[in-house]
Amino acid sequence: MEKIKLKKETPVIILCGGLGTRLREETEYKPKPMIEIGGKPILWHIMKIYSYYGFNNFILALGYKGAIIKDYFLNYKYYNSDFSIELGTNKISLYAKNGIDEKNWKVTLVDTGDQAMTGARIKRCSDFIHTDNFSVTYGDGVSNVKLLDAFNYHIEHNKLVTMLGVNPISRFGEMVIKKNQVIKFCEKPQTERSYVNGGFFFMKKGFLDYLEDNDACVLETTPLEKATSDNQVNVYKHNGFWQCMDTYRDYLHLNNMWNNNNRPWTVWKNAKASL
Repeated sequence: MEKIKLKKETPVIILCGGLGTRLREETEYKPKPMIEIGGKPILWHIMKIYSYYGFNNFILALGYKGAIIKDYFLNYKYYNSDFSIELGTNKISLYAKNGIDEKNWKVTLVDTGDQAMTGARIKRCSDFIHTDNFSVTYGDGVSNVKLLDAFNYHIEHNKLVTMLGVNPISRFGEMVIKKNQVIKFCEKPQTERSYVNGGFFFMKKGFLDYLEDNDACVLETTPLEKATSDNQVNVYKHNGFWQCMDTYRDYLHLNNMWNNNNRPWTVWKNAKASL
């Protein structure tokens, strides 16, 4: 029961402020987390994943075109409903398409600077962290990782940081070679015995001491490297689905998956997903 209580109070910082330069086709007009999969911002998909596991306290670290994200949540019910408006009185009648299920979400929007790096953005959200533990993720990646299991693992090992380790599908085909002869081709194989940062973190509040309120502070370099040298970083391995939206090719891939009803990250809809 204690873990359930901790889960409900744990804030989730979502890094929403980057320029998204490798997705310029979309990010010229909107921030990267607002790029849509199946008609909904990828930010919404990420929040739905967390919410399925009971994490409903969100802190959005804004930067580039952050006003668009503010507008989305200020007008959330209108963006997600049909409605009528009487222009003389401004009386509005809502007709929810499928009902709005996110009524228990608390969303705090924090301006963390247009030029700030990831570590600085987290540091600037410190005033809104009132628990011993919090989560951090990027605003561009989806997964079917069981976040409650990862959170429980974080509590049990008692280190400052738990980071998700994922085993992604390679972008390139590989050749199997024997004595300089090609034996077979493997099209986009899954990397064996190799894990990369999957971008879902659970952290203790003490990790904030490793961060600086300086635009140049990058989470993935000095702070995590120093915590690692202090034996304060553990990995939670995930061999299931994970996909980031780093390039226009990734954007097309995720939307093709959605259009083909291949949506493994939608744990809130998948009957086989379990808490």
